[in-house]
Amino acid sequence: MRGILDLVSPAATLPEALDPIRSDPANAAVLLDIDGTLAPIVRHSADAQVPEATRTLLIEISRRYRLLGCVSGRRAATARQIVAIGTIAYVGNHGGELLRPGATRPEIDPQFAEWTERVRQFAERSYTPELQLVRVRYEDKGGIAAFHWRGAPDEASAEHAVREVAAHAEQEGLVVHWGRKVLEVRPPLALDKGLGVCSLLAGAGVAAALYVGDDSTDLDAFRGLRSLVDSGDLASALCVAVSSDEAPADLSLEADTVVEGTDGVRRLLGALL
Repeated sequence: MRGILDLVSPAATLPEALDPIRSDPANAAVLLDIDGTLAPIVRHSADAQVPEATRTLLIEISRRYRLLGCVSGRRAATARQIVAIGTIAYVGNHGGELLRPGATRPEIDPQFAEWTERVRQFAERSYTPELQLVRVRYEDKGGIAAFHWRGAPDEASAEHAVREVAAHAEQEGLVVHWGRKVLEVRPPLALDKGLGVCSLLAGAGVAAALYVGDDSTDLDAFRGLRSLVDSGDLASALCVAVSSDEAPADLSLEADTVVEGTDGVRRLLGALL
């Protein structure tokens, strides 16, 4: 692990950790996950929203920094709706989509698009009355199908049912990924937030980048940024983990620094200004 700091104190060490980003905002990128990072985790994912105080800070950051982007497992258009800022970039579906500032439609990876119908058909077959009975919720994300069990009356039974879906998906040649009380069924393609971040930054002319995230999928973004440093495409990268009771242990181990929950992220955003 490189450059790891102790658990940060927002009043003391966080501004110091952010100095490579803050010192030259015209050549820096600020990249953030949404759920659990900007928006508090909620029982139903459709109810997620970014608090107005956080959104106000994001608007100020977008005016000061060269690039502000949100990187999400949701569809890019859905991510934009949650953040409610149209003038910044969105990486959606773990890198499968890129919605540039002001654009009306996302750029979709052609291979990813080719798998959309097959993934959707599998999900529709799999979302049986038995799955609905234990209150598993199905989310159609185009080329990715998500099965959520957060808030189910019996989360253990719901998770067991979802694990059967995962086994069937793998038997059909699809790829599964586990998140915070969610299973994603994906195409068998190279698809992760690290690749999405690299695509977003390609040609952006930034020298330093910050990434903030709270889940295992954000580890790929950490690694993607560090690969750009190793290749000389970035001078520096700062990877920030958002701690919570559900955050994977590897996240803080691979991060350069840690903040506490969405409130800690809001303090981090304030420190960037």
